[in-house]
Amino acid sequence: MSKNTPLVFLSLSAILLLPLLMAGQEDKVKKMIPDYSLNDRKDVPVEYTWRIEDLFASVNEWQAEKEAVTGRIAQIDEKVKGWTSSAQAMLALLDLISDIEMKGSRLMSYASHQSNTDMGNTRFQSMQGDIRTIFVQMNSKLAFLQPDILALGAEKFAAYLLAEPKLAVYRFGIESVLREKDHVLPGEQQRIASLTGLFAGAPGRASGQLNDVELPPAEITTSDGQKIILNYPAYLRLRASKNAADRTLAMTAFWKNQKKFENTLAILQDGAIKQHWFDAQIHNYPDCLSARLFGENISPEVYHQLIRSVHEFLPALQRYLSLKQKMLGLPKFRYEDAYASAVQAVNKTFTFAEARKLMMESLKPLGMEYAAGLKQAFDNRWMDLYPNKGKESGAYSGGVYGLHPYIKLNYNGDYRAVATMAHELGHAMHSHLSGLTQPYATSNYTTFLAEIASTFNEHLLMNTLLKREKDDLFKLYILDSYLEGFRGTLYRQTLFAEFELAMHDRVEQGQTLTADWLNQKYLELTRLYYGHDQGVCQVDDYIEVEWNRISHFYLNYYVFQYSTGLIASMALSDLVLNGGKDEQTRYLEFLKAGGSDYPLAILKKAGVDMTRPEPYAAALKRFDQLVGEMEKIVARLKKQKKF
Repeated sequence: MSKNTPLVFLSLSAILLLPLLMAGQEDKVKKMIPDYSLNDRKDVPVEYTWRIEDLFASVNEWQAEKEAVTGRIAQIDEKVKGWTSSAQAMLALLDLISDIEMKGSRLMSYASHQSNTDMGNTRFQSMQGDIRTIFVQMNSKLAFLQPDILALGAEKFAAYLLAEPKLAVYRFGIESVLREKDHVLPGEQQRIASLTGLFAGAPGRASGQLNDVELPPAEITTSDGQKIILNYPAYLRLRASKNAADRTLAMTAFWKNQKKFENTLAILQDGAIKQHWFDAQIHNYPDCLSARLFGENISPEVYHQLIRSVHEFLPALQRYLSLKQKMLGLPKFRYEDAYASAVQAVNKTFTFAEARKLMMESLKPLGMEYAAGLKQAFDNRWMDLYPNKGKESGAYSGGVYGLHPYIKLNYNGDYRAVATMAHELGHAMHSHLSGLTQPYATSNYTTFLAEIASTFNEHLLMNTLLKREKDDLFKLYILDSYLEGFRGTLYRQTLFAEFELAMHDRVEQGQTLTADWLNQKYLELTRLYYGHDQGVCQVDDYIEVEWNRISHFYLNYYVFQYSTGLIASMALSDLVLNGGKDEQTRYLEFLKAGGSDYPLAILKKAGVDMTRPEPYAAALKRFDQLVGEMEKIVARLKKQKKF
């Protein structure tokens, strides 16, 4: 997951891999992985934390910078006078805005990183709120920008570029505005529209508050007699339980409890989609999908091609699920069984030092420049490594222009934690190389590109492990983990994308999203994808409300980018692994491009054309091939009576 943009919310020197650990050896290694989960943040050794002081040495220094940025925002009123009357006046205002945004992003990075490692500290939450308010106010002040640029026109701006070469860093942004001339509101209307930012995210925040804080959890008693308060973390743990009855119990109880609030959550979802439709209409777009994609010059056909391709390869997903059923020894495969590891006997732990060595080896095909950046990440404390009391779960990477990225981990030593490290290092290196190459104005890559570098690293990690690992059981575990990630990132997110498209279509037709309609549509799609009617996977009625915990549905056509990102990264990793210096160089140029061009154009230069069906088919065929590899390994292990 990358935090290179405010929206987000989208994980992996030579090493001789250890043989499968015996129980005693595993315990020994686990003792080498520190546990600070019950420690206050201040009690975590500094060497395991990120260098937050590189941003600001103290909260007082942060406050001083906030005041300075507020003062800089006040200067906009003076700079705006006649700002398009000359090339020099235009440059002065754009430089001021760029400086404010860059410094403001540092302020937000400090506040959010501090809050995420010490969530009980309300001071950091307040600091984040201060920065959000400042930027809403600034965006309101800047409502004139697009109308003024349109009034200036392309011909005059081209003349300004000749007169003032320093304006070149803003060329792509200005030309993008000129391209949107039919969708930009007049100045005062744009100012009023920008003020909707004060409440635009309210449905999503209300949903999050209800789901994560206020909704009373169910209580269950597991097969071993434990009474469990089924909050979301407990649900995530139990749905992956080795005990099939506990998986079903947890899933059934959790979603039946969620159903009690389905009408409230449906109203919030309806309100969010209608906000998207309002925004599309006032900016003269025919529909929400066109409105969402136009700014990045992505054809809606890319979205539809994704759904068509995944539908074509649903048998590959269902083949994988059928294999998991056999591996788990289940008479019937149910939806919740997809979350259980099909290779339950494997326990293998990597110390952080071992993970570092594996990372350097896996990513060696990217060359010395990439390796140098990785070394900085490890040596200069870009990472916050272990859980502590009050630290946010999960992982992310957030770039800071002119400094270095910050990577939040919750490392526990298992394979998935290693894969997460590779994933977040991919985000970090994307931000790092873009920041070194691009001016601030074009350094931030779009969300469409964000998940490519991260999943690219996961492909290389798997490739290295499968080549080096001699033990079939661990190879099987790696493949199962990888394909489970593929299922979640490509198939599941495309299911979400199709559901999101259906929600928007319904609202655009003047209808309301009710709990009944949402439940019916979500269940219909889930049963289609998982082969319910073919007897592959039983999807029970209770899963109909799963939509009401998907926070990304509030983000306006966000989830499809996980799927397209995985497809693009598979194509790029195949080019690098099977190519030479030219392919390596093109991939590094992709990382360095940042947001200097439209995302499809950047990818095409790297060798992948997402407007064509070939990358989609190649990725999905690769999934099917890896399922075949799993089937062969399972057959060998069964013959050896090891599985």
